[in-house]
Amino acid sequence: MRGFLHFIFLGCTVALSPYKYGQDIMNIEASASLLDQLYGELVDSKESREHKFNCINEGKVSTTKNNAGKSDFVEDVNYNERFAFGTFQTMNDLIRISETQQRTSRMNAHEKYLTHRSSIKFPENDDTSDLFTGGIFGGLLTFGGFKTMQCFNSNMFDHPIDIAIVGAPFDTGTSYRPGARFGPEAIRLGARRLHEGVTPVRGNGPNSKLRKVNPYDSKSHNFTIIDCGDVPMTPFDNRFALNQLYRAERAIHKHSTSGKVDIPLPKIITIGGDHTITLMALRLAYEKYGRIAVLHFDSHIDTWNPKILGGGYSDYMSLNHGTFLHYAAENGYLEPGKCFHLGLRAPYILATYDQKHDRECGFNTITARDLDDMGKEKIVTQIKETVGETPVYVSVDIDVLDPSTAPGTGTMEIGGWTGRELLTILDALEGLNIIGGDVVEVSPPYDTNSEVTSLAATAIIDSLLGLLIVQSI
Repeated sequence: MRGFLHFIFLGCTVALSPYKYGQDIMNIEASASLLDQLYGELVDSKESREHKFNCINEGKVSTTKNNAGKSDFVEDVNYNERFAFGTFQTMNDLIRISETQQRTSRMNAHEKYLTHRSSIKFPENDDTSDLFTGGIFGGLLTFGGFKTMQCFNSNMFDHPIDIAIVGAPFDTGTSYRPGARFGPEAIRLGARRLHEGVTPVRGNGPNSKLRKVNPYDSKSHNFTIIDCGDVPMTPFDNRFALNQLYRAERAIHKHSTSGKVDIPLPKIITIGGDHTITLMALRLAYEKYGRIAVLHFDSHIDTWNPKILGGGYSDYMSLNHGTFLHYAAENGYLEPGKCFHLGLRAPYILATYDQKHDRECGFNTITARDLDDMGKEKIVTQIKETVGETPVYVSVDIDVLDPSTAPGTGTMEIGGWTGRELLTILDALEGLNIIGGDVVEVSPPYDTNSEVTSLAATAIIDSLLGLLIVQSI
């Protein structure tokens, strides 16, 4: 700004007294701030900390010198060097210093800094103990930093798994915008920070056992949790791709469990992929547990008759992300009357027929706006009283959330739940006999630069992990 000098350091700007026109402002600003920006020890030294908070009005800047002894190198520098370190006393000092002197000051001060700085103590050259301990950016990319193995290899079946996370990169069952095949990778990226500890909002109420659960700390539970990676599902044939997923998850059930928790076989959380993949998980769950109750969090009913959605011209066309629950009911996988749609709000295709057919498939409906009228407590009470001890599969389509919360999906609908509302309801399911679940329809190409949809999906999977673990605590 013309007419005033500005002393700049670490984001703090102090206006000094007026200067003479023609004075090189940029050099003065740089000499007062560059060293602090480039050399971290100056920022952390006693001199700089005290100097930073001693900006005085009326055109003066002062510091309190370090009396610690050997770290006090400012005492040893000459007048020009003190200027370069920002230890000048008045505006007159600044004006007396020529451009050449300023440049010399910076060079001398740099040399003095290098002479007196503390050396960094590196580990021994052959010490790699800090290179395989994980962290946000270390090692292979897995969900929450969990260990991985070749879960689908029959030679690995003697390696125990209690909870498996499986990616299903499949999106050729979509009716609108594809891209969910990239969901598993994006969700794992969003899960890099999940190992950091117990969230203060997990569970509902002070007596919730979920409050004690940290899925990423084996000291808080006895579960062996493995990220099995992605199933290599072909993009060229839907029928064969879904068969690949079925065989892969069937292989996981052949693994032994750790024996540390009371579960008969490994539980699986599947990361989609479009919602068509859920049919294979329901088939497998039915084979192991019998008829199951599905809690279907979605903006769409997904029980459409294939003759309505897909045309019904061929079996290949008939199975898609809007008809898979029709087939699950038709094949007898579901416990009639004990299944729920939650967060429903998308338009029907043929309203009267679709609603009648949905009831025939065995579903109860709680719409997105029912949450406003009923509240979380009534919704959860209705679910628990209806489901009872029936094995429960939780399937979450990310489009149950409002597009403001989760824009990265193929078929978004306005008027959905917030992330907080969904997570609150999920945590309130504590106590149900949950045997598995999935999160689907995350489509990264439509997400924000901040990857907010993927982050929402990681929080949902985090909740599902908690629900699976808490049953054995």
